[in-house]
Amino acid sequence: MTVASQMLETYPADLGGIDRQKLAACIEACFECAQSCTACADACLSEEMVDQLRTCIRTNLDCADVCDTTGRVLSRHTGYDANLTRAVLEACAAACKACGDECAGHAEMHEHCRICAEACRRCQSACRELIDSLG
Repeated sequence: MTVASQMLETYPADLGGIDRQKLAACIEACFECAQSCTACADACLSEEMVDQLRTCIRTNLDCADVCDTTGRVLSRHTGYDANLTRAVLEACAAACKACGDECAGHAEMHEHCRICAEACRRCQSACRELIDSLG
């Protein structure tokens, strides 16, 4: 059992019908993606062709920030606002799509971009699955 799952299990109030497994999976995917994007941006900065990776670096950093924020918002349940949660999830899915697409374009040349693109796809999928479960 993951830490996110353990924390959700200990929450003393009702989560309002939110699927705990999908919520935990999304929280974990967000934090994993934030780490991956941060590391990918750093790796891109170490590449000799850094000037050709500017867009990738920017997209990585934007995605990392959005994913980190989304994971934190999803970790709070008191005073839950469904509209805000849905908007944050939509923004995260969009950031992950943009970053995943950008990194995929560099994946054959840079292994860190391939790994990051995969993390972005997982996070995008987890966000979409949680959105769909919200009704």
